[in-house]
Amino acid sequence: MTTKQTVKVTVNGIAYERQVEPRLTLVDFLRHELHLGGTHVGCEHGVCGTCNILVDGKAVRSCLMLAVQVDGESLTTVEGLRNRDTGDLHPIQQAFVDEHGLQCGFCTPGFLMTTLELLRDNPNPSEADIKDALGGNLCRCTGYEAIMKSVRLAAKRVQEGQDIGLTHTD
Repeated sequence: MTTKQTVKVTVNGIAYERQVEPRLTLVDFLRHELHLGGTHVGCEHGVCGTCNILVDGKAVRSCLMLAVQVDGESLTTVEGLRNRDTGDLHPIQQAFVDEHGLQCGFCTPGFLMTTLELLRDNPNPSEADIKDALGGNLCRCTGYEAIMKSVRLAAKRVQEGQDIGLTHTD
């Protein structure tokens, strides 16, 4: 018999507390316990980057973490990008729309979260920096050129002074 454990976590600025099985993955916790379906389940082996979210500002593969590992942490998922008050897309999301950096959209949440971490740490990335940051994310549809253009556009907008901070405070 498995004893459930309490997980207290802040996700996209909202505090949650749940009793979970110790073996529950973080991606399943987000999708099934918190009903945040924007984080997709891809390979379930940490290879594709589809399930990337931010834990205390750092991109992580949520399929490789257990929900109990984030007890007390602050998480950001793709749902946390859009402005809650206005409904406006986050500047990175808008750049992906403007440059057609998505096709089927399955991998897009992981790319968005990875890009957010990249541009927070390096608002003026080189081509090599972008390729290095996105190297852990796989897309089966686009051929990556539109994704690269999207990240370059987002970086340009950041350099022009557009704020890429989240729409909430953790």
